[in-house]
Amino acid sequence: MLSVGEILKKERLRLQIPLEQVEKETRIRLKFIEAIENNQWKTFSSHIYITGIIKTYSNYLQLNSDKMLAFFRREYEKIDDVRFKRRISSRYLTPQTKQVVKIVTIILVLIFVGYFTLQVRNYLLPPNVIIIAPTQNVFYREDKIKVLGKTEKEALIMVHGERVYPNLEGEFEFQYPLKLGNNEVKIEVTGANGKKTIVTKSYIKKQ
Repeated sequence: MLSVGEILKKERLRLQIPLEQVEKETRIRLKFIEAIENNQWKTFSSHIYITGIIKTYSNYLQLNSDKMLAFFRREYEKIDDVRFKRRISSRYLTPQTKQVVKIVTIILVLIFVGYFTLQVRNYLLPPNVIIIAPTQNVFYREDKIKVLGKTEKEALIMVHGERVYPNLEGEFEFQYPLKLGNNEVKIEVTGANGKKTIVTKSYIKKQ
C-alpha cells in the first residue's frame, strides 16, 4: 500500500508538475514538499503543520484531502505508537511519593496543554512580521536603504515579486532603491501553514 507521500509524489509526476512550480503556486517551501513526499515527518516542528501542508498539497493536486489526511493519521500513528507499559504499583509508593507523582503529572499535563494550544495558535494565525530597520522614514542623500525584519524562520518572504530568504533566526534583509518622493515597500510573508501577512512601509526621499 502506498504511503501519503508516495501518493502525492506519484500524482505530481503524473501531472508533470516540477517541485519548483508547486512551491511557487502553493507557497509551501520546497524542503517541506520533499519531506512530505519522502515521508520524513521528523522535518516538521509539529503534527499540526504536517496536516495543514498535506491538505493544501492534496487540494492543489485535486486529490481528496480528507482521504489523504486519514491515510496520514493511520500511518503516523504506527510510527508514533509509543506507550508506557510499565506502571509503578501504588503499593510500593509512600504517601509523600504519591503526592510528588501527582504534582509532576499535573505539571506535565499543563505543559502538554500549553504546547498544544500554542501549536494550534501558530497554525491558525498568520505569521508575525516585525520591521526592525530603518527606524526613520525620511531620507535625503540615500539612493537605497537596507530594510531589516524578523518573522518565522520557515516563512516564505516576497518583496514586490522577489523572494527574500530568512536566516535560521527568522531575520531577513534586503536593499531597496529610493526615488524622489514617496516609496512604498510591500512585504508579503506566508507561513508554513499557508497563512499570509502583508506589511506595507512608506519611505520618503527629499532633496
